[in-house]
Amino acid sequence: MSSERPLKVLVYSDDRTTRESVRLSLGKRPAADLPELEYFECATEPAVIKLMDQGGIDLAILDGESVPAGGMGIARQLKDEIFQCPPILVLIGRPQDAWLATWSRAEAAVSHPIDPVRLAEATAGLLRERVAKLPATT
Repeated sequence: MSSERPLKVLVYSDDRTTRESVRLSLGKRPAADLPELEYFECATEPAVIKLMDQGGIDLAILDGESVPAGGMGIARQLKDEIFQCPPILVLIGRPQDAWLATWSRAEAAVSHPIDPVRLAEATAGLLRERVAKLPATT
């Protein structure tokens, strides 16, 4: 798969250390069977909406603890407004908040503090599903 285009991952958090933690946890690729990742960082809701509206994002990782716009509310909005919205993973404040992630219609949730192994596993699973649905490139 190494000859395939990089997978585009949007990372949203108002906290740059959270964005950095996501990037460092996932590295260039979360699993050997996946193409490399290309990151797009956003610190504000308008930036997320603009980037998602442009298309081409393969996975959005949204921080549910961001303020003033939390990632779960943004996730729900994106799922409502974007036809065939790419998968979304939300970062939640604690495991008990998983029900909110379900409300947001995100496909996966990982709680703070970020566990690199759990984040990589969840990300790899979502990206494998995404790659399987992408049209074959020739």
